[in-house]
Amino acid sequence: MAVASLTKMTVPLATDQSASAQGLLMPKLKYRFRVSFIDIGRTAAGQGGELTKQIMDFTRPNLNFNPITIDVYNSKLYLQGKPEWQPVTINIRDDVNGSVASVIAAQLQTQFDFAEQASARAGNDYKFQTKFEVLDGGNSGSASVLETWELYGCFISEVNYNNFDYKDNEAATITLQLRYDNAAQIITGGGGAITG
Repeated sequence: MAVASLTKMTVPLATDQSASAQGLLMPKLKYRFRVSFIDIGRTAAGQGGELTKQIMDFTRPNLNFNPITIDVYNSKLYLQGKPEWQPVTINIRDDVNGSVASVIAAQLQTQFDFAEQASARAGNDYKFQTKFEVLDGGNSGSASVLETWELYGCFISEVNYNNFDYKDNEAATITLQLRYDNAAQIITGGGGAITG
């Protein structure tokens, strides 16, 4: 009886009465995710994994279509302009071994040689790929990916090493803003899992 009542814990649909009896779909949970970096800082294979292990939060991509305004007789019309991907923000814990800071420093040095005051010849010399995955909560080989965002042509547009404070009882962090040229969203889903 109690289990049957869970199928009524959603909004009834006017167009599909059978769907109203299926219950509420399980939401994606914000703390089940993984972020991977491919070729960041041109470091040795696997070193980008240090960033993956220390990430605290990640902003999913936002897309903006800059409107084109067409002025006409008594009004205005609007057309879709060029799409623009907004930067993503990543907060990362700074570890005592300096592993995270070293990978970030290698990427920054790849983007711009600060000692020689020389920039990279082409974007292909310093850009990397970022992959954000929403996971189902499994561990090791049993984790299933529910959604993937692949960000292409990434570079660090802003880095903030944040502050230290005698009053603060939290981990030191580094905040990155990534710019990227394009993004692809792949939704694999979990087969319509139900809550409860």
